[in-house]
Amino acid sequence: MQTKYIGMIFGNKRNTRSQDVKFHFKLILVLGLLFSSMALHAQDSLFKVIPEPVYAKSTGQAMEIHPESRIVYSESLAANAALLNEAIRSYTGYLLSLNVEGDDATALNSDLGKAGFGKQQLVLLLDSIKVTEKSGYHLLIQKDQISIVGHDPSGVFYGIQSLIQLLQRSDKNILSLPQGEIRDYPRFNYRGMHLDVGRHLYTVDFLKKFIDLLSLYKFNIFHWHLTEDQGWRIEIKKYPKLQSVSAWRSGTIIGHKKETPHTFDGKKYGGYYTQEQIKEVVAYASSKYVNVLPEIEMPGHALAALTAYPELGCTGGPYQTAQFWGVFDDVFCAGNEQVYKFMEDVLDEVVSLFPYAYVHIGGDECPKLKWKNCPKCQQRIKTEGLKDEHELQGYFMNRIERYLATKNKKAIGWDEVLEGGISKNTTIMNWRGEQSGIAAAKAGYEVIMTPENLLYLDYYQSLNTNEPVAAGNYTPLSKVYAYEPVPDALSPEEASYIKGIQAGVWTEYMGDEKHLEYMVFPRALAVSEIGWSEKGRKDYSWFLKKLRHQESLLKKKKVNYFPYYDEITANWQNGKTITVALNSTLPNALIRYTTDGSKPSATSKPYKQAITLDRSAELKAQLFIGKRAIGRVFNQHFQHHLGLGKEITLANPPAGKYSFPAKLLLNGLEGHHRFNDSQWLGFSAKDLDVIVDLGKPTSVSTIGINVLNYHWQRMWAPKRLRFMVSVDGKIYKEIFTQEKFDLNGINKVNARFPTQQLRYVRVLAENVGIIPKGEYGEGEKAWLMADEIIIN
Repeated sequence: MQTKYIGMIFGNKRNTRSQDVKFHFKLILVLGLLFSSMALHAQDSLFKVIPEPVYAKSTGQAMEIHPESRIVYSESLAANAALLNEAIRSYTGYLLSLNVEGDDATALNSDLGKAGFGKQQLVLLLDSIKVTEKSGYHLLIQKDQISIVGHDPSGVFYGIQSLIQLLQRSDKNILSLPQGEIRDYPRFNYRGMHLDVGRHLYTVDFLKKFIDLLSLYKFNIFHWHLTEDQGWRIEIKKYPKLQSVSAWRSGTIIGHKKETPHTFDGKKYGGYYTQEQIKEVVAYASSKYVNVLPEIEMPGHALAALTAYPELGCTGGPYQTAQFWGVFDDVFCAGNEQVYKFMEDVLDEVVSLFPYAYVHIGGDECPKLKWKNCPKCQQRIKTEGLKDEHELQGYFMNRIERYLATKNKKAIGWDEVLEGGISKNTTIMNWRGEQSGIAAAKAGYEVIMTPENLLYLDYYQSLNTNEPVAAGNYTPLSKVYAYEPVPDALSPEEASYIKGIQAGVWTEYMGDEKHLEYMVFPRALAVSEIGWSEKGRKDYSWFLKKLRHQESLLKKKKVNYFPYYDEITANWQNGKTITVALNSTLPNALIRYTTDGSKPSATSKPYKQAITLDRSAELKAQLFIGKRAIGRVFNQHFQHHLGLGKEITLANPPAGKYSFPAKLLLNGLEGHHRFNDSQWLGFSAKDLDVIVDLGKPTSVSTIGINVLNYHWQRMWAPKRLRFMVSVDGKIYKEIFTQEKFDLNGINKVNARFPTQQLRYVRVLAENVGIIPKGEYGEGEKAWLMADEIIIN
């Protein structure tokens, strides 16, 4: 990108004469600084376009589109011209006249930018010489003319999307936008958004709106997840019971799956997309330069299909379409030849509906328990010379991949397909984390980066307790935006296997379309900038300014977006006291706060520096512009106790995504029941064994701790919890034992005893180890989750 603009600034002649070394050094330095500035700081205050263009520069002046303006286009761009005209009508109520000038790019191009070419013209043109990058465009806005030159029709389309983002209505008949130019093209060829319709179904009209929004922000892939345990959503004519049986479930779980006992609404739920509807969606997406990637899950997530055709399972059933969310042991039987015939028949109809070159074949979360006990599966392992059930899955997926190849289609699979040795012809989506994507790229697989912890939009986007129920964890807008899809661990050659990125929208807790929009936008805009814009072009502060500008467009399109991305966040430092620093990204806003639990008002204390808390407090804070409160109230309870900031020693380290510093157990902040606030320490099949040193003999009468009990998250309360105390750190006396934890959720343990002089406190919580048979996740390691040891 950088060398492309040297000619624009210095002319195109090369000076080959010998020059002074110092001059060359200075020139190189100036060029380096110039292009660095261009890459990092060329954001133009008038061009608030998302995703950020490669180059944008305004003149500071405006141009206007009037009713008498016309759209001039080459013949092959008729659809793009109509789309631009419709966008203008959505603002003004009128359509511009359309003028076809043929497909002679040279003739049209020679007049671009010339004075007198005509008044108030919007020119659409293809020119792969002027714009060399695939899907690239050059948008030039002058006083009397707008020209969009694309390398190809998709480039013209993306130029139109940028233009739409710039439109402002100055009165009912006139549109205004800044003069200047944008030169732009995408970083990645694959820029995807996934949508699960298996858990909840959405109308065709909504899918079109969703695709509209994706195309506005330059996504080019709609990954349509069509089959699940909870519902089969695609019509397959050869298997009518997929429509009459598999598309329906008898009820749906109420609330979060981690809350037991499970309760259900008892309402029949379901439906499916007919093949005519699918053709309609695919054609509509194509008109917006969006490819539709269908996903047919296999061999797991198959309960809905097995309910209709139980002979395809290992046990023969009966099965029931799932009414709740999770991973289920009943999967397609990998030893049954009939299963492969079923999948091939299904795929025959799928490939006839979707022209995109790829089909997603799932491959994730497939338990092997039924295969281990299935004579057919064990015989297949023996016959094919396979080592185990993992290689059996590899056999299954490779067989499907080869069949797709006979249909001129390529396979995409979730990263578990690597475990059984999938063909290099299969593209990998690394949902389980960045490391699986790195491993796949190093092994020579094409990779679409889709890490769950960074790009799954079903996670909470705020820690505010008023957020609607979500899957779990915490992925705010800032965390999404900060993601870089090409890891430093890859060499340039390995990095070439990274073909793009995709965000995931799993809909267990998105029961309606408004809720779905609330979870996806504006985080999807951050994903769009990651996938389109060069790495050096990203700037979060500038992105937020653009996002505030985009709000009017989202409102115009009636998008129920999440509006609280500027809300207050806090950084805590603990010792004998707690110090908290409050922050917000909202310009010109003042934070006001209280520490007595009352709601902040326009007269509450203004935040000017870090707040010190030396006693238990309920901190509340609110953003204000003048006297007007903005957004929601920040709320955090702080528990002051004797253990704050004291020395703490763990016998076993915490594990996985719950591997946080031990000091969090003594920071005065109690973890939330959503366990997504980075406060809970998790121990995988290991005990929590911790010693707290109070530093000197201290009078103590209570010791407490919080533990989680969510079996559906594989989180088990301790089989036994003990508190022990010591004066010298050598001889400990047990003062409390508990073996029963009745609450499904946070169990707050608080042991009271006669006041004692002691220095050391030991807490020993015994992990159940392996999840018992018959329980969810049986045979796997149990998590023991703990937070805040409270000593008073």
